[in-house]
Amino acid sequence: MKIMIFDTETTDINKCFCYNIGYVIADTENEDFLVKKDFVVEQIWHNLPLFSTAYYANKRPIYVNRMKSRQTIMKKFGYICQEMIRDIKKYNVTSAYAYNSSFDEKVFNFNCDWFKCVNPFDNIPVFDIRGYVHNSLIDNDYIEFCENNNKFTESGNYSTTAETVFQYITKDVNFEEEHTALSDSIIETYILFTAINNNLKYEHNYPVKRSIKRDVDKNLIIYTQDDMFTFKCKRYIFYKSKDTIKLCY
Repeated sequence: MKIMIFDTETTDINKCFCYNIGYVIADTENEDFLVKKDFVVEQIWHNLPLFSTAYYANKRPIYVNRMKSRQTIMKKFGYICQEMIRDIKKYNVTSAYAYNSSFDEKVFNFNCDWFKCVNPFDNIPVFDIRGYVHNSLIDNDYIEFCENNNKFTESGNYSTTAETVFQYITKDVNFEEEHTALSDSIIETYILFTAINNNLKYEHNYPVKRSIKRDVDKNLIIYTQDDMFTFKCKRYIFYKSKDTIKLCY
């Protein structure tokens, strides 16, 4: 079986103009790579005011160096989609995978609509690698790894980002995700291979959990104009309406 693993980098999570697309095509039998491609989107790259709004805009020199060495190629968004379609057909790719795939699918839907081009994922299913992680790798050893290395979300739950999961798999707590599309696609492929080797199956929609809860007390700190109050709680939720903010804990 041949599969595609892909990633996108965008200017925003809502108006998600895509400036970097990377993907690999892998052979599931041998668990090796047949294709590795990395593209910078020309229309967004040359729109400096728009590109500068990207969270990772400071990585621009990385792309410059890689384009100089032809590791990364600048093309228009429509050309990149056509290249993906050609590779899907050439290698008989039956399915695609991404980490938090719902966002990457949103990116392609938004940009294909904006640039009026064919979506490469119109005819093959896309599966979420995070679902594979949640249903194979989150065990007592993973929880212990997070506890020992302070791998938690902002709300105090266990982190299941690609970076944290790859650190766990490789036992390299110093690994830092590059947040460029091809590099991230490669590590996410290794994550998928690891999950599959834990008795999961390709082309299956495994459920994705909203969060992996920690059963520990958390500190909720509320500041007023004159004082500060600290509460112990298991969880807290903010409810915000037009005129008021309610806090439940």
